[in-house]
Amino acid sequence: MQSISIKHLNRLSRRLFCTRPLRVLGIETSCDDTSAAIVSSDHRILSEVVHGQQELHEPMGGIVPTLASAGHSRNLPSVITKALEDANLNAQDLDAIAVTRGPGLPPCLPVGLNAAKTLAAVLKKPLIGVHHMEAHALTARLTCQQAPYPEFPFMTLLISGGHTLLLTANSLGNYNTLATTLDDAVGEAFDKTARLLNLEWVKGRRGGPGAALEQAASLGDPTRFMEYLPQPMLQRNKSVLSFSFSGLKSKVAQLVKKDKIVDLTKPKDVNDMAAAFQMICIRHLEQKIGLALEEEIVRQKKPLTAFVVSGGVASNALFRTR
Repeated sequence: MQSISIKHLNRLSRRLFCTRPLRVLGIETSCDDTSAAIVSSDHRILSEVVHGQQELHEPMGGIVPTLASAGHSRNLPSVITKALEDANLNAQDLDAIAVTRGPGLPPCLPVGLNAAKTLAAVLKKPLIGVHHMEAHALTARLTCQQAPYPEFPFMTLLISGGHTLLLTANSLGNYNTLATTLDDAVGEAFDKTARLLNLEWVKGRRGGPGAALEQAASLGDPTRFMEYLPQPMLQRNKSVLSFSFSGLKSKVAQLVKKDKIVDLTKPKDVNDMAAAFQMICIRHLEQKIGLALEEEIVRQKKPLTAFVVSGGVASNALFRTR
């Protein structure tokens, strides 16, 4: 949330004399998932509803923004209704309406924004615009199951289909960007490599082609094709805090299409290449995280309290275990 949003909630809390926790409806339509949740100011998620669109986008090989926007328009009313039902609340019980204002796909963001504006106007509730990346950075302060939640300052890695960003969160609205990608986001590289390997999406699982690549990698040997793939910035520029995944993805394309090193008709070839690609991406992330931690521990006047990983790629099981 932006600082102005916190001020709105603080004023609202004073008006209610803090007799109960505030309840906020959040609406998210930045990409393909149509989502709504109701959260409270005492760090509880009262309800969370997600409507995926796999059936729309898998035949197209990836997310089609116009199709996603149309899907949001169809699904959002029922998603919001179910979020209220699951929380056992009426619309008038809400204290504010929050919505992703960006970044995101241009055709998709207005669906949620227009719905939130309408609800806020009709219900006479404050409207809170949430920055997508800031929400990722701060989400552990809401969802952390272990008390206490991360206190400032902490370091966070945001890894998704659109972003690879390493930063320190010093306070609400106060962040230091440490590193970003020079080309593709790590999630984008996962998705494009999954398409190069002709991987089918995993039925009933969110994550699209990236989740399909993770599943294939779990069945493969990461060492078999490792020597064919570049190790982004691992041997050179060791002190540079930047990410780069485009060259790695392009090399996979060369091995598949030109050199014919990988036979897509052989599941073992596909799984082994997926495993090698995934492992190199994770090693690249690990190296830059290590460099950033070394620098920030020296630079920070106050010690870092936590390291937070968020975004869609944060669900990758191998990365989480490492």
